[in-house]
Amino acid sequence: MGRIFETRKATMMARWNKMAKVFTRISKDIAIAVKAGGPNPDSNSTLRRVLQNARAANMPKDKVDAAIKRASGQSATDYEIVLYEGYAPHGIALLVETATDNVVRTVANVRMHFNKHSGNLGTTGSVAFMFQRMGVFRLNPEGLDLDSLELELIDHGLQEMGEGVGEKGEKQIIIRSAFADFGQLQAAIEAKGLVPVSADSEYVALNPIELPEDKATEVLELVDALEQDDDVQRVFHNLA
Repeated sequence: MGRIFETRKATMMARWNKMAKVFTRISKDIAIAVKAGGPNPDSNSTLRRVLQNARAANMPKDKVDAAIKRASGQSATDYEIVLYEGYAPHGIALLVETATDNVVRTVANVRMHFNKHSGNLGTTGSVAFMFQRMGVFRLNPEGLDLDSLELELIDHGLQEMGEGVGEKGEKQIIIRSAFADFGQLQAAIEAKGLVPVSADSEYVALNPIELPEDKATEVLELVDALEQDDDVQRVFHNLA
């Protein structure tokens, strides 16, 4: 099996530690998935994946059902996914994934956060080349034959597999694929009867950068500010 993934290095994304924000993000993911493929998770693999993530986040079923119902209605909000690029202090690259119904508002808010925390909002392509978009699955390792699982999934797009930890310190198996193979690998995992703790696409830094703790804290202050913006879904960075 592959190398051990530390939590911050494994995801290169911000920590989600505020439950209300997590539920807001998942509700938007549900809306986008329903609009693209309908409200039936049996025929909509994207929605099925989002609902798995909702369960992993302990999102109440009534909130999930309400989000699906809203997304299925004629007055459902039409969200646009926009990716912003920029630099945090000390040369750390950031990718800010947003889901917005008002791009003008969103870009103004994102720029404000960068400016307030000594960062710089860049142009399209300014930092994206420093990341690779990948499919990332997290599994509970209990009862798994990891060597056998790795061999079986290689033919379905698995690129990396290693040990990691969840946000509560629990052990996880982290599996990565090229983004183009995400659906194929998801189907293979489901065919084995496995239910991932989470499954999503992520931007993984190609060359993470080490910083002293005081400078890393300045970077994470910007990341945290961006995370709390209502239009921001996720923040990825190349801080090691």
